[in-house]
Amino acid sequence: MAVNEGVLDRIVRIVLAVVFAVFALGQHGAAQWILWILAAIALITSVTGFCALYRLFGIRTCPARKS
Repeated sequence: MAVNEGVLDRIVRIVLAVVFAVFALGQHGAAQWILWILAAIALITSVTGFCALYRLFGIRTCPARKS
C-alpha cells in the first residue's frame, strides 16, 4: 500500500476520529455502532496514510516523492 494522504489530510482524519468517538459515547443502538465504525476507519486510514477510496478515484494529497 502506497501512502496517498498528506499530513493535513491525516490530521483532519485524526480529529474526525476523535469527534466520531465522542459522539458515539452519547448514542445508543445502531447510531453508536455506525459512529464507532466511522471513528475506526478514520483512525486506521490516518495512521497508515492509505485511503482505498483515494486510490479508487486516483486522488493523492501527499507531496510527490523526489527521485
